[in-house]
Amino acid sequence: MIFDEATLRKLNQLTLVASRVRTGAIKGERRSSRRGSSVEFADYRNYTPGDDLRRLDWNIYARHERPFIKLLEEEEDLAVHILVDGSRSMGWGEGDQHKFNYALRLAAGLGSIVLASGDVLTVGFLQNGRVADEYGPSRGQGTLPRLFNFLDGLEADGETDLNSSLREYTITPRRPGLAILISDLLADGGYESGLRQLLGRGFEAALIHILSPDELDPPLAGDLQLIDVETNQTQDVSLDNSLRERFGAKARAWISSIQNDCRRQGVRYLELTTSLPWDQALLLEMRRASIVK
Repeated sequence: MIFDEATLRKLNQLTLVASRVRTGAIKGERRSSRRGSSVEFADYRNYTPGDDLRRLDWNIYARHERPFIKLLEEEEDLAVHILVDGSRSMGWGEGDQHKFNYALRLAAGLGSIVLASGDVLTVGFLQNGRVADEYGPSRGQGTLPRLFNFLDGLEADGETDLNSSLREYTITPRRPGLAILISDLLADGGYESGLRQLLGRGFEAALIHILSPDELDPPLAGDLQLIDVETNQTQDVSLDNSLRERFGAKARAWISSIQNDCRRQGVRYLELTTSLPWDQALLLEMRRASIVK
């Protein structure tokens, strides 16, 4: 199990934030943001594994010996798509600061929140410019072990092409909803056109930007040969304080440009460094960024 029971209980108290909830064929636990709706009884549907037993109508069950779930007018489910960058650059860092392992823990935590909320979860694994693997769509807490097993089997490898990967994800027929991209965004071609395609297909989007502390402030000095972890291309540099300062300014400007781009497109953005414990990222920082509540 990726989380202990105490952490799961904390996560189960949260829900994802979506300002434009997409109504699905199956109603769930989510409360719609529409004004004027009520929480009065609306209909019944057949029980499916993973449904909250508190919603079961026991009187109907006693009469007909068939389980039915009560639906309220204001409740809708949400399709949530968690997209994980699996490129080799995500395999940077040691121990708890390993970027890809950090991303998988965040994906597991967000997935746990989705399944506990009665929403529909899909996880897309983006690698080498395509959707290399996929979990779901699934619903209900009973599917949580399958989600953990899926994430445990993923490895970071290959080159980054987020635009192509996101394009392939949107081409496949799927129900629009909230898409959460988890990536270091270290891609020569950027991410912008792929993200615009997601938005154009009716998805709402959030971007979780994961970086290692030494990617922002490299603990290096002197004459060095840098090697690109994805392409194996080399670059000789002489790193002194002046160049370190220029690098830091470029890195801050890059992050600021991403923040501004997300703001213009109505995409929620959260920058995380792996020095921050992953549980604080889930329980505190994602609340501050209005990704969960």
